[in-house]
Amino acid sequence: MDNQGAKADPQLQQFIEVESQKQRFQQLVHQMTEVCWEKCMDKPGPKLDSRAEVCFVNCVERFIDTSQFILNRLEQTQRSKGSFSETMDD
Repeated sequence: MDNQGAKADPQLQQFIEVESQKQRFQQLVHQMTEVCWEKCMDKPGPKLDSRAEVCFVNCVERFIDTSQFILNRLEQTQRSKGSFSETMDD
Protein backbone atom coordinates (compact mmCIF):
# COMPACT_ATOMS: atom_id res chain seq x y z
CA MET A 1 0.00 0.00 0.00
CA ASP A 2 2.87 2.37 0.76
CA ASN A 3 4.32 1.77 -2.72
CA GLN A 4 1.08 2.90 -4.36
CA GLY A 5 0.99 6.04 -2.23
CA ALA A 6 4.59 6.85 -3.15
CA LYS A 7 3.76 6.49 -6.86
CA ALA A 8 0.74 8.78 -6.57
CA ASP A 9 2.54 11.58 -4.74
CA PRO A 10 4.56 12.96 -7.70
CA GLN A 11 1.47 12.82 -9.90
CA LEU A 12 -0.60 14.56 -7.25
CA GLN A 13 2.06 17.22 -6.79
CA GLN A 14 2.24 17.78 -10.54
CA PHE A 15 -1.56 18.01 -10.75
CA ILE A 16 -1.65 20.56 -7.92
CA GLU A 17 1.11 22.61 -9.55
CA VAL A 18 -0.67 22.63 -12.92
CA GLU A 19 -3.95 23.65 -11.28
CA SER A 20 -2.16 26.39 -9.33
CA GLN A 21 -0.59 27.70 -12.54
CA LYS A 22 -4.02 27.72 -14.22
CA GLN A 23 -5.47 29.66 -11.31
CA ARG A 24 -2.60 32.20 -11.35
CA PHE A 25 -3.06 32.64 -15.10
CA GLN A 26 -6.80 33.22 -14.71
CA GLN A 27 -6.16 35.78 -11.97
CA LEU A 28 -3.62 37.53 -14.19
CA VAL A 29 -6.05 37.68 -17.12
CA HIS A 30 -8.80 39.00 -14.84
CA GLN A 31 -6.51 41.67 -13.41
CA MET A 32 -5.23 42.66 -16.86
CA THR A 33 -8.78 42.92 -18.20
CA GLU A 34 -9.86 45.09 -15.29
CA VAL A 35 -6.87 47.44 -15.55
CA CYS A 36 -7.04 47.82 -19.32
CA TRP A 37 -10.82 48.19 -19.39
CA GLU A 38 -10.66 51.04 -16.86
CA LYS A 39 -7.83 52.70 -18.76
CA CYS A 40 -9.09 52.35 -22.32
CA MET A 41 -12.89 52.16 -22.35
CA ASP A 42 -14.38 55.61 -22.02
CA LYS A 43 -17.80 55.00 -23.54
CA PRO A 44 -18.88 51.40 -24.14
CA GLY A 45 -20.64 51.03 -27.46
CA PRO A 46 -21.52 48.45 -30.08
CA LYS A 47 -18.08 48.76 -31.69
CA LEU A 48 -14.53 49.35 -30.52
CA ASP A 49 -13.13 52.55 -32.01
CA SER A 50 -9.55 52.61 -33.27
CA ARG A 51 -8.31 54.70 -30.31
CA ALA A 52 -9.67 52.20 -27.79
CA GLU A 53 -8.33 49.27 -29.81
CA VAL A 54 -4.80 50.74 -29.89
CA CYS A 55 -5.08 51.54 -26.17
CA PHE A 56 -6.08 47.94 -25.35
CA VAL A 57 -3.23 46.49 -27.41
CA ASN A 58 -0.68 48.78 -25.76
CA CYS A 59 -2.12 48.18 -22.30
CA VAL A 60 -2.03 44.39 -22.65
CA GLU A 61 1.51 44.45 -24.05
CA ARG A 62 2.77 46.67 -21.20
CA PHE A 63 0.94 44.52 -18.64
CA ILE A 64 2.61 41.39 -20.02
CA ASP A 65 6.03 43.10 -20.14
CA THR A 66 5.65 44.28 -16.55
CA SER A 67 4.48 40.87 -15.33
CA GLN A 68 7.41 39.17 -17.07
CA PHE A 69 9.85 41.69 -15.59
CA ILE A 70 8.49 41.09 -12.08
CA LEU A 71 8.65 37.30 -12.48
CA ASN A 72 12.24 37.50 -13.72
CA ARG A 73 13.19 39.79 -10.83
CA LEU A 74 11.59 37.43 -8.30
CA GLU A 75 13.43 34.46 -9.79
CA GLN A 76 16.75 36.36 -9.57
CA THR A 77 16.01 37.35 -5.97
CA GLN A 78 15.16 33.77 -5.01
CA ARG A 79 18.33 32.48 -6.66
CA SER A 80 20.52 35.05 -4.95
CA LYS A 81 18.85 34.37 -1.58
CA GLY A 82 19.35 30.65 -2.11
CA SER A 83 23.04 31.04 -2.82
CA PHE A 84 23.33 33.53 0.06
CA SER A 85 21.63 31.06 2.43
CA GLU A 86 23.92 28.27 1.26
CA THR A 87 26.95 30.51 1.89
CA MET A 88 25.68 31.41 5.36
CA ASP A 89 25.20 27.70 6.20
CA ASP A 90 28.85 26.93 5.36
